[in-house]
Amino acid sequence: MVRIRVLVVDDHRIFAESLAAALTAEPDVDVSAAGSGPAALRCLERGAAESRPYDVLLVDADLGAGRPPQPAPLREAAAPVGAPMRAPVDGIALVAGVRAVQPGVRTVVLAERDDPRRAALALQAGAVGWVAKDCSLSRLLTVVRGVLREETHLPPALLTGVLRELTAARKHRSDSERLVESLTPREREVLRCMVAGLGRKAVAERLFLSPHTVRTHMQNVLGKLGVHSTLAAVALARRAGVGPADLAPPSNGVRAG
Repeated sequence: MVRIRVLVVDDHRIFAESLAAALTAEPDVDVSAAGSGPAALRCLERGAAESRPYDVLLVDADLGAGRPPQPAPLREAAAPVGAPMRAPVDGIALVAGVRAVQPGVRTVVLAERDDPRRAALALQAGAVGWVAKDCSLSRLLTVVRGVLREETHLPPALLTGVLRELTAARKHRSDSERLVESLTPREREVLRCMVAGLGRKAVAERLFLSPHTVRTHMQNVLGKLGVHSTLAAVALARRAGVGPADLAPPSNGVRAG
């Protein structure tokens, strides 16, 4: 019998151990538990290294809720596959991190309450299910087995709200993409440097331009994007899918601006 490897991630130890024990009673399920995002990532890495990868991750939506919150807008929730992984602060951040390092793992979020916005965030981050923590064991097993058949599971009461959130996020992204497309190639290059966190002097050194020229390009970027600060420009760029500039040492040479 092929056993489904499940990792329960919850910092409420009693809940995690109780759920793991209940799932272990199933003949086709093999369960482990982790109490934090970093611990979960270590379990995933160890499983992959031992050629015993996990199939399904059950993640508490409020994982790490006692730590300082770092909320992200819906349009910025999903990290690109292969992006550097930051220490996951909450359950949804962990979903994005797992998708980045092990995209084959199916992630289901366990929540104490229905929340269309957070459910949409979870789906954008890479989750394939949102399940109430107080659902029956049979329901949870149906979801676990279903996501392995490429199914996505959401409570019916959440569908309308989640679709509304995702539609709004797509519209916001398309508007941002149109603004970025108005930039010249050089301005886009400067914008990517801004997304990477470089200041005017660093951008000038990076692109072999004078600080005055960089200042002009930055002003043009802000004007065309319709924003008034570098922070707002970076947020819009991220919504449009603009990644940071490669900060590897540039090759020698002189580039004109």
